Parts: sequence; structure tokens; C-alpha cells
Amino acid sequence: MDKRRSKAVTEAFVRLFKQNLIYRDLRLVNWDCVLRTAISDIEVCKACSQLFQLMYQYFLCNVIACCIQVDYIDIKERSLLKVSGYDKPVEFGVLTKFAYPLEGNIGEIVVTTTRIETMLGDTAIVVHPDDDRYRHFHGKHAIHPFNGRKLPIICDAIIVDPKFGTGAVKVGKRHSLEFINIFTDDRKINSDGGSDFLGMPRFKAREAVTKALKNKGLYRGSENNEMHLGVCSRSNDVVEPMIKPQWYVNCKDLAKQALQTDVDEENIRLEIVPKQYLADWKSLAAIADQSGKPQ
Repeated sequence: MDKRRSKAVTEAFVRLFKQNLIYRDLRLVNWDCVLRTAISDIEVCKACSQLFQLMYQYFLCNVIACCIQVDYIDIKERSLLKVSGYDKPVEFGVLTKFAYPLEGNIGEIVVTTTRIETMLGDTAIVVHPDDDRYRHFHGKHAIHPFNGRKLPIICDAIIVDPKFGTGAVKVGKRHSLEFINIFTDDRKINSDGGSDFLGMPRFKAREAVTKALKNKGLYRGSENNEMHLGVCSRSNDVVEPMIKPQWYVNCKDLAKQALQTDVDEENIRLEIVPKQYLADWKSLAAIADQSGKPQ
């Protein structure tokens, strides 16, 4: 941008920040490893996109949304797909099971994951508090097979579905646990992922981690897993969830103002066109804070 427009963007950001309409936070974002950029939530959730663009048009008409969109591929079972930057097709639609040995050699706990390479950064294992299979594991620790890190076994009734997979899942940033980022911005394993996997691209690391677990006798098989695979419309890269610092719009205050706007036909201050989106407008109270970047 030229200096005049750049100054205008800076001024707009400062004003919005002072009004508590935008804030910066470290959260899970949709990351494009080729473009090395986060993809805004409004380009990922199409239903939210329509509502959020209505809000922008009414309250923030000078903000222009990013032109990157995520398209989803419905995968019913394990499938080989071509991915940008890889010579061989990559397998998706797979739920992988592997075991963590328990501290004190008292057994093992088998967890399930769709992205086994991310286990290099695991800091805990989560089970449902009412799952009888794991009651005797509550409060105990597992040992990471590649770095020796102690992983507490904790209970969470929200994120764990006892009927999905083994009923035990690996977890990173949650319950005030340490978050270990094992990826570079172009989705290669960094030094925190271990020297055996350092520099490997994400999907090659997936194969290497699987092989290493088999060599240690900890691999417990795989099964078909129905999933929605996000692909960036611009780079054709598979979108990855990553913890990154990002700007967010405080939608709670905006939604409150929107709901206070009189849309009654006898006293119209705001007209929704087409009318079918009037119900959506009135549902703005429940909209989540949205991430994005100034253009």
C-alpha cells in the first residue's frame, strides 16, 4: 500500500484497539503452510462469513475481508490425495492408535489421533471422568517414548467422547498445560520435535513417527475415519490448525449494537436485503469472536 493508505490502516487499527473492538491473543488458527499466513475464520465458516460481513458493512465499512477461502473435501474413508510440495500422495481419513507406556511400568494407555505427527508436542493425555476403563489411571503419568517427558493423565468431560476411538486423546494447550510448538511456519519439525525428526515436512514426519512407533512396539493400528479436509483455494495446500498470535474482533459488543438497531418495518433504521437474512441478523448475539488481518 502507499503511505496514505498505510497510515489510514494504522489509524483505524489504533482507534479500534482503543475502543476494545479488536485485541490480540494466542489461539488455534487455520494456517496455510505455503502462503505462511493465517486464514480468517470468516473464510472458513461460510455461515459465519455471511453474518460477519453484514456486521462489517454496517459498523466497519472500511475494513476489507481477505480473499482467501477454504474449501472442504468430504472424506468417507482412508484416501490418498495429492498435496502441494509432496511427490507421493498423502493418506487422509485415518484414525491412528498408539500406546503410551505408563510411569513405573504398570501398563500402557492407547490413544487415538488423526495427526500422529503432533504427538511429538504432547503434554498430557485426556480421558472422560466417567469412563470406567480409565478410572485406575486418574492422576497417573505416561512417558513420552521419544523424549521421556512425563504426561499427566487428566479428566475432561467436554473434549472427550468415550465412544470415539479408544476414548483417550492426546492434548496440547489446555488445562493451563505447557504448550510445545513443534512446527515451523512452513510446517516442518523444529528442534522441539526431537532431533530424529528435525526438518521433516509434516506429512513425511507423519510416516516417520508411525515407523518409529512400530519399531518401539507402540503402534496399535488404524481405522477409517470420516472427516472434512480443509484446502486453501489459493495455494491448494491442506490447512493446518496451529497456535499463533492473531488479531480478533470483539463480536460481543458489535452484536449487542446490531441487536439494538431497530429493524421494525414501521420504523426502519436498517434494512436487511434479502429478507431471508433477517433471522440471521437477530442471531448475532451468539456469534464468536472472529480472527482476521487488515488488508
